[in-house]
Amino acid sequence: MLGTFLLLQLVPLLAMTLGAPPLVVLCLFIGILLCTMPLILGGMESLDRTIKALVRDTQKIRQMDFSGELPPTSLFAEIEILNRNHIEMKAALQSQTQALQASQLKLASLVENGLLLSSERDRDALLRHILLQGKRICNAQAATMYLKTEHNTLRFALRSMDDELPTFEIPLYDPQTGLPNERHVSTYTALHNETVVIDDVYGESRFDLSGTRAFDSESGFHTVSMLTVPLAPRGGEVIGVLQFMNALDVETGEVIAFSPQVMSFIAALASQAAVALENHNLMDSQRALIDGMIEILAGAIDAKSPYTGAHCERVPELAMMLAEAASNVSEGPLANFCFSTPDEWREFRIGAWLHDCGKITTPEHVVDKATKLETIYNRIHEVRMRFEVLLRDGQITRLQQVIDGRDRAQADAEYQALARALHDEFAFIAGCNIGAELMNPEHVGALHSAGERTWLRHFDDRLGLSQAELMRVAELPVAQLPALERLLADKPQHIFPRPETKEFDPKYGFQISVPEHLYNHGELYNLSISRGTLTPEERFKINEHIIQTIVMLENLPLPSNLKRVPEYAGTHHETLLGTGYPRKLDKSQLSIPARIMAIADIFEALTASDRPYKQAKTLSESIEILAGLRDKGHIDADLFALFLRSELPMRYAERHLHPDQIDAIDIDRFVPGIRSAGQQAAGTLAD
Repeated sequence: MLGTFLLLQLVPLLAMTLGAPPLVVLCLFIGILLCTMPLILGGMESLDRTIKALVRDTQKIRQMDFSGELPPTSLFAEIEILNRNHIEMKAALQSQTQALQASQLKLASLVENGLLLSSERDRDALLRHILLQGKRICNAQAATMYLKTEHNTLRFALRSMDDELPTFEIPLYDPQTGLPNERHVSTYTALHNETVVIDDVYGESRFDLSGTRAFDSESGFHTVSMLTVPLAPRGGEVIGVLQFMNALDVETGEVIAFSPQVMSFIAALASQAAVALENHNLMDSQRALIDGMIEILAGAIDAKSPYTGAHCERVPELAMMLAEAASNVSEGPLANFCFSTPDEWREFRIGAWLHDCGKITTPEHVVDKATKLETIYNRIHEVRMRFEVLLRDGQITRLQQVIDGRDRAQADAEYQALARALHDEFAFIAGCNIGAELMNPEHVGALHSAGERTWLRHFDDRLGLSQAELMRVAELPVAQLPALERLLADKPQHIFPRPETKEFDPKYGFQISVPEHLYNHGELYNLSISRGTLTPEERFKINEHIIQTIVMLENLPLPSNLKRVPEYAGTHHETLLGTGYPRKLDKSQLSIPARIMAIADIFEALTASDRPYKQAKTLSESIEILAGLRDKGHIDADLFALFLRSELPMRYAERHLHPDQIDAIDIDRFVPGIRSAGQQAAGTLAD
């Protein structure tokens, strides 16, 4: 157009050159000017529109806005070339910007993924998040996760599709030859810790993909491209494999090959996921180790004594049953109680398992003391031997009297009287030793009278003693032999002094009366025990297990999710009235879990058939005792009612009690107005 315009402007000059009159030349010039003026104005307007459109579009591009309209076609070739260059530049910038935005989104997704992976505690949720996040990043149609097993196989852990997971496992090594199994793409990736990309599954010849093709045939899915990535912590062993099928074009949705850019992001995701899984595995292993050590400790405590059986195992079971029942309550005082997370349940279970861990410091001869004179052994045998000596002395005296000429009948009568008295006194002392009956003052008086008998000791009682025993008698005078000794005695060497200890530090808040001595093995002292077989010192030693439990657990560096373990383990001997031990906590200081532990511990102890000092109670007897403790305000009345209403006693009895202990429980008698679940069901049917 510009060339035509210039040629027209040369026409007047050409006419003038050819000799045309000036007037003609002037008219010709004016005519051409008038004819070309609209063309000039139109060209200028078109140029202005094009330049302005280019300016507007350029301004939008500066704002990363590629929505502007394309500039109109220009009449000027140079402007049109500028137009085309602008359009090409815009398309290139738009493409690069979109690629950059996609990369930024993937990068942001990786950052978010890292945060989520580090905070996710649920293993199944963690696996699903890894798989779906990888599928989203590479825009794949399907994804599969394999995890390496302890016996060197790959098992199907998760699929993005809802089909059923295969149950077979793929061996990493040939079972016959032991050679690496490199036939499958998943095993090759795991064995070599190497990413494998396949653009055309059906054209692939390096690997055996018959399984993939068979799956396609059965499901109707058609696999084209495949990306297989190892899951391996930095510098660590492969722990799994991620496999993605069919990369999809973002715009068209068509199946394409996995791009190198996508592979770099997936590699980063796999690295993140591997670290998260490894950490999760380590946490699971640590948790399993802690739980295993706790159960071993509890088992060792039970194994210390043949009489405590599986107390440390049964109490957690019973406590968990009652806690589950309490968690299901939706109204009343227990409505707000609930362990809402697995960690809270685990914390309570560990507290229950460790409730008697302090017994590891309690001597089993004290826990198992079945008779009053029992220490490491039953000292009634020593007492009986003294009676044997006295009886032999009586026989010798009778024979000596006969030899000396005394009347045989009279000597026999005195001997028979002595023998009867000795047998009666020993029977009485042996009966006192059992501890089955209450020792009243008359019994104690008779015991002391029997103990006044004397016998002669002809041998040195300091021979064969240990160093500790010699130290206890070092300051006592040595008796001249033969030494006259009482039949029953409380000797200074029977006293064991209490060593200094840090266990009663005021920081623990223990409110207990500590006996002056560690032990008192005095014979009269022990035989005079009014009820049971334990002296105050021994009873304190047994009760001290809860002190040891608290001290041990409160000095452990427990993680935050186990901080309440000492509370759960150390409060089962407290009462709601504040009369328990060792801290005399009251109702306001005892949580629902602590009250559950108290009921579980008492019920197990009442029904246990392996205690040497008592007979096992029947179900109804045990419930009656618990009801008495409820009436006195010692245990929680609502939990006791729930305990009966949920039929926990019978469920527990069927697992752990002897058949002759299992009898009927009249729930209405103990908790009026509350029927068991079974009774309620029967009543509903009857109605």
